[in-house]
Amino acid sequence: MRRPGQALEDDERVTAEPVPTDVPVLPPEVTARWQARFRAPRVSLPDWAEDAPQRSLYSSDVSGVVEQYAWDRDTGTHRQVTDRPNGTLGATLSPDGETIWWFADTDGDEFGVWMTQPFAGGPDTVALPDVGPAYPAGLEIGSRVVLAGRSTDDGSELWVVPAGGTPMKFYASPDTASVDALSRDESLLVFSHSEHGDPRYPALRVLRTDGLELVADKWDGEGRGLHALSFSPVAGDQRLLVGHERRGREELLIWDVAADTESELLLDLPGDVSAGWYPDGSALLVGHDHAARSELYRYDLASGALVQLDTPRGVVRGATARPDGTVELAWSNAETPPVIRRADGPVVLAAPGEAPPTAYPVEDRWVPGPGGTVHALLVRPAGEGPHATAFLVHGGPEAQDDDSYRARRAAYVDAGYAVVHVNYRGSTGYGSEWRDALTGRPGLTELEDVAAVYDALVAEGVVDPARAVLSGGSWGGFLTLLGLGTQPERWAAGIAEVPVADYIAAYEDEMEGLRAYDRALFGGSPEEVRDVYVRSSPLTYVDAVAAPVLVVAGANDPRCPIRQIDNYLAALDERGKPHEVYRFDAGHGSLVIEETIRQVEVALSFVLRHVEP
Repeated sequence: MRRPGQALEDDERVTAEPVPTDVPVLPPEVTARWQARFRAPRVSLPDWAEDAPQRSLYSSDVSGVVEQYAWDRDTGTHRQVTDRPNGTLGATLSPDGETIWWFADTDGDEFGVWMTQPFAGGPDTVALPDVGPAYPAGLEIGSRVVLAGRSTDDGSELWVVPAGGTPMKFYASPDTASVDALSRDESLLVFSHSEHGDPRYPALRVLRTDGLELVADKWDGEGRGLHALSFSPVAGDQRLLVGHERRGREELLIWDVAADTESELLLDLPGDVSAGWYPDGSALLVGHDHAARSELYRYDLASGALVQLDTPRGVVRGATARPDGTVELAWSNAETPPVIRRADGPVVLAAPGEAPPTAYPVEDRWVPGPGGTVHALLVRPAGEGPHATAFLVHGGPEAQDDDSYRARRAAYVDAGYAVVHVNYRGSTGYGSEWRDALTGRPGLTELEDVAAVYDALVAEGVVDPARAVLSGGSWGGFLTLLGLGTQPERWAAGIAEVPVADYIAAYEDEMEGLRAYDRALFGGSPEEVRDVYVRSSPLTYVDAVAAPVLVVAGANDPRCPIRQIDNYLAALDERGKPHEVYRFDAGHGSLVIEETIRQVEVALSFVLRHVEP
C-alpha cells in the first residue's frame, strides 16, 4: 500500500482506461461551448503583503495548469512563480513582500514541504528543513518569527522558528491542531486544538512567542467551535477577531487577549457571517452568506454602523480591504463568469484571452424534508418537462452549492439535462443545527433530503423519475455510491468522482486529520463503533446497486484513497454489476485543465449512453 507522500514509480503510472466507442456525439458547437468554459483562463483574488501592498500573489490556470503568479502593481509586471506538472495551490507572501512561500507536494497528494522563492524571482529553497514533510496545518509568517503546523499519521505538531534561530516544537498532540494567527507585533500566537475530543469544534490557546508562556485559553463547550480569524492589523493592538456559534450560527466576537475581555458583535443578518479587518483596525469587512448567495458589509467598530457594499446578486468567493480603503473581491453568479473587481465596480485583475461563455440562471426551491425545509437549486434546459435530470451533490459535507458560476453544471445543461443541487443536512450556510444533523448517521441523513427534493420535483413535473442521474465528487461521490445502493429505484445511473466507497478501508488509509473528523462524526473509530461505519458504507449495499456506475479515482488521493475504491470496484466485478472506471495520476482532483475536461468528457459520454436527455 502506498502511503501519502510516496510518489508513483514510472512503471506504475496510471493511464485512463479505454471508454466505449459507441458514444452519442453532442453537436460540435455544444461541445465547443462547454469546453470553452473550462479553458478560458481564470485568476484568483490577489493576496498582498502587509508592509508592501503593491506586491501581490494570485493563482491562475492561464498556462493550462493552476500555478502561482507574482504581480508588482507599481510596475504592472506579472511573473509565473511555480511550474509543476500537477500544479500548485498553496502559497502566500511574507509581510515585507520580499519572499513567496509555496507548498510543494507530490502529484497532488498534499504531503510535502514549504518552499520559498524571492518575489523578483530566483531559486526555490526549502523553507523549514528542520521541520520535515507533512500535511500542512497552518502557516504564519512574521519578520522575526515563523509559525508552522504539520500533520502526520502520528498527529499534529506546531513549530516556532525564530529568524536565525533554532526551530522549536512547542505543541504536539495525537489530535488535530493548527497554527491560526500571529499578532502584528509578533508577540502573541494563537492556535486551535481539539483536546476536548472533537476537531469539528476547536478551542483556542494563546501563547507568547518569546518564551512560549500561556496567555489565555478559550473554549465554548461541546458542540460549539471557536475559529481565530486574525489579530488586529495595528502593531501593539492585541484584539483577536474570532468566529463563534453560540446562537446556532456562525457569528463574530472580538477578544482583547491582553485584557482577556470579549465583545460579541450582534449583527442583524439572518445567515452566517465571517470577517476580516480593514487595515487601520477601525472597521471590519463582513461577509454574509445566506440562501446560496453572499453579501459584503463594512462594520464600523466605534459606531456600530453596518453599511452594505454595492455588489451584484450572486456569490462573493473572497474579499479584502486594501490600505486605501477600497475593497477588492472575487464575484460571480450562475450566469456570469468570475471577475476580480473592486466593490465600486472597476475590474482589478483579468486573465488574458477570451472570457468564458455565459451559463444558466438557477431557480430556488424550498422543499419540506424529514429534518426541516431543504433548499435546492434548479437549472432547466430548453423544452418542456419532465426532464432527464442530473442531481449534482456537493462534497464537504461542510460546504454548499450556491448561485456561482459552475462550468460543470453548465456542461450538463448544454447536453440537455436539468441540474439539481441539494443543500442537504450537513451543508453550511443554514445554521449549526442543520450542519451537524448528520452526526452519528452520515450519508443516510443527507440522502433523505436528496430524496425529498427528488420527490417534490417529480411531483412538480420537472424531473422524469425514469431518467435521473446521481453524481458528485468527494463526499458527493460517497453520497452517490451510497444512494445507488440504498435508493436503487430512484437512479438510472451514477457518477462518483474521488469517492469514499469502503468506509472502513478509507478510514485506515486516509490522512490523520480526516480520521479525527470521522471519529467525531461517527462517534468513534471503526474499532469502537464498527456498526455505524458499516451502516454508512457504500460497500455494504453493493448487492442492491442496479444502475450503471462510473467511478473516477485519483491515484495519489490522501482523502479518498485508492485502495478502498478498488475494494468497491472488485465487489461490483464479482457481482457482475455494470460499471466503468477512469483513473488519473493526481490526488483529490486535478489542477490540470485538460485533465479536468477529459474527466467531464468521460462523465458526459457515460451519462449520454445510459440516460437519454
